[in-house]
Amino acid sequence: MPTATTMSPQQLVSAAKAVLHAYNDKKWDALKAGVTPDVVYDEAATNRRVKGADEYLALLKGWATAIPDSKATIHSTCTSGDMVVFEVTWNGTHTGPLQTAKGTIAPTGKKIDVRACIVQEMAGDKVKEARQYFDLMTLLAQIGATA
Repeated sequence: MPTATTMSPQQLVSAAKAVLHAYNDKKWDALKAGVTPDVVYDEAATNRRVKGADEYLALLKGWATAIPDSKATIHSTCTSGDMVVFEVTWNGTHTGPLQTAKGTIAPTGKKIDVRACIVQEMAGDKVKEARQYFDLMTLLAQIGATA
């Protein structure tokens, strides 16, 4: 596996995008192949932090259960050293149960359109840490779970 210092910014972006595209296509094996075994994922809006590829996939599969057609559209990308930052919009329809810290939100059939920022630290061509920032209140309002 090449190290970040030997990879061009374009190669880092391509590797980071591959993980996001694997989620969009719900290709879990490809997603797992794009992260380190000890990947750390921090989701600031929900206050969830997991470590390890299996835990990361379980968390993402939870989102995919709640919003099976969820997809991220990348609007902009920035790199610095071994870090890749994406500005994205998440779109989809809430047709499955959404697990939250306060319980399960039943499917509403409502659409989401939520902007987010994803910061990925790379170890060569694999994501070793990902931090995602999005407005949870906007998402909950869009599915009718808040006023």
